[in-house]
Amino acid sequence: MAAKKNIYVNGLDELPLPLRKIEIVERKGIGHPDSVADALSEEVSKALCKLYVKEIGHVLHHNTDETQIAAGSSAPRFGGGTVIDPSFILLVGRATTHVGEGKDLKSLPCKPTALEAARKYLRKTFPNLNSDSGVILDAKIGMGSDDLTGVYKASGHRANDTSFGVGYAPYSITDRVVLETEEFINGPLKKKLPETGQDVKVMASRVGKKINLTVACAMVDRHIDDEAAYKSSIEQLHNAVMDNALKIVGQEDVSVHLDVNTADDYKKKVYYLTVTGMSQEMGDDGSVGRGNRCNGLITPYRPMSMEATSGKNPITHIGKLYNVMSKLIADEVAEKVVSEAEVHVRILSQIGKPVSEPLNAAIEIRHPGIEKDPNFKKWKTEAESVAEGWLDNIDKVTNLIINGKVRTF
Repeated sequence: MAAKKNIYVNGLDELPLPLRKIEIVERKGIGHPDSVADALSEEVSKALCKLYVKEIGHVLHHNTDETQIAAGSSAPRFGGGTVIDPSFILLVGRATTHVGEGKDLKSLPCKPTALEAARKYLRKTFPNLNSDSGVILDAKIGMGSDDLTGVYKASGHRANDTSFGVGYAPYSITDRVVLETEEFINGPLKKKLPETGQDVKVMASRVGKKINLTVACAMVDRHIDDEAAYKSSIEQLHNAVMDNALKIVGQEDVSVHLDVNTADDYKKKVYYLTVTGMSQEMGDDGSVGRGNRCNGLITPYRPMSMEATSGKNPITHIGKLYNVMSKLIADEVAEKVVSEAEVHVRILSQIGKPVSEPLNAAIEIRHPGIEKDPNFKKWKTEAESVAEGWLDNIDKVTNLIINGKVRTF
């Protein structure tokens, strides 16, 4: 155990998940309402960080992790439909809205900053959404509670909650196929198939060496003239995603089967057709923390935290810091220490204690016979060193978050 840091490294005599029979992995794409809520919360937090640094010189207490999206209604049709009732987005959270007292009181434009950041993200990310008429955007961001603001102000940046973060590494081939499939559809494929919307959900079931991949992709009606064009677009989407999946798999000894928009029923004229490429336009609400974990995935066969990462302040909020840091530690241990194993990291805080001194930082290295491996003692020491290095450099994690260099969803 590393002194003060309470770091524990254990070896578990278990098969890493990629070598087991069953694996399930999911990703909600950037246009899914839960992901939109995550993204807006994080954009607001980053904007507030920049506001505080500009006005005060350092980041102040805030948590903007309660964004809610209420679906609207729409009338999609081939050739172009209309949004009937805009979706409603409410930016909710706590922030430091003023500093000082009396004559020295300084009020800070937190709500305007939040609204501007949210609209900027919507305009940049969703080209088929009219961010002025297609959504109603509001903000309810008030002053934070005295106790948590006080914890934040305490010297040494102290944890504002008794909570934990979780991470694992490396990604399995199933993880990669899911993550990179969504990134492909919402990236390079858009030039070839602009009719594909941003609301993309990818689910993979691996049984043995066979990956069954299911993709649900909202299609944009104004780019599709009729049913024949819709069918053609789905076929092109299927072929492009399949080709990309095979490139991801490469020489791995697994096969891939792909299904796209399985709820479509051509006989009943049922299509996944939307006006904006986003299901929040009709019938699908969204909330922060209900979607991807900070590694970009939902992984029921891996350890996960229920904490929402997006929108929490990147200085003292353990639900953000320790989730991000756990993944960074796991990545480095897997890369530099023992690449053939599965690494799990869990870090627990105590409210009011320095964030650099967790109550428990546990690293599990999972591989058959690992504790009997002559290299285990060396791996254990190296893993402790990796964890201690990150805990001693909390500011590095904070800067990665503020500058958008790590995922939060």
